[in-house]
Amino acid sequence: MTSCPRVLLVPVSFLIICICVSVAPTAARGQGSRSEQVQIKPPLLRTIDPPAADATAADLEDRAEQLRAQKLYLDALDYYRAALAKKPNSASLLNKIGITNLMMQRNHEAKRWFDQSLKADRKFADAYNNRGVALYEEKKYGAAIKEYRRAIAIDGQSASFYSNLGAALFAKKEFEPAVRAYGRAVELDPDVFERTSRGGVQAQLPSPGDRARYDFTVAKLYAKMGYADRSLEYLKKALEAGYKDFNNVYKDSEFAELRKDKRFAELMASKPIALTD
Repeated sequence: MTSCPRVLLVPVSFLIICICVSVAPTAARGQGSRSEQVQIKPPLLRTIDPPAADATAADLEDRAEQLRAQKLYLDALDYYRAALAKKPNSASLLNKIGITNLMMQRNHEAKRWFDQSLKADRKFADAYNNRGVALYEEKKYGAAIKEYRRAIAIDGQSASFYSNLGAALFAKKEFEPAVRAYGRAVELDPDVFERTSRGGVQAQLPSPGDRARYDFTVAKLYAKMGYADRSLEYLKKALEAGYKDFNNVYKDSEFAELRKDKRFAELMASKPIALTD
């Protein structure tokens, strides 16, 4: 079975509004100067030739993957649906159609496709996870947590599932279980946070204080696992964000080895300027 992406959150802006604020000459105002105009990006359009009738399901799916990677989502959907017509009730294809809709911020439509994927295969962990992502994006954290746990019950070796669970728990301020989930994610894949920062699910943190606490928590996890470089990176973020309990870095046992690193002393001595809103 073709593997599916397990971590999702790629916000897509469909209406990019460019407002120019420079002052136009008085004489030009009657004609509507460019500096006072608002330009809206055209809506998504299909730009690729339609799927060939004689293409195989595998070829159509491969092409859909390429188009989705290029953010040509409507074209990708055409190819996924063409593949699905040749391979009906494929849980994998139904899931990928849901993913594409999620990337277009069509959460309701995405959930419908994830439901169809699960109807085709009740043991398809990715679809539970991705349904959880759609709920998480709607800030329905409790419902998202249930979906992530269903995914984990089927596949307990996915770092992405645990990372997503941690994000939802963190958003609910359930910090201790969030740390446990994040810790398991790091055990399974030390690079999990690097991937989610580029295109995955991150904790939705409304306040600078929560953001700083998140960074400190991740720094502690990396320190505990012995990843000094990454721990220092997140410690710097927490310090710059003004984490109020930052001095715990001198007391927490997880940082014991890191405190021996000369780079730790250099970071503490640098005292980065805290960022404020």
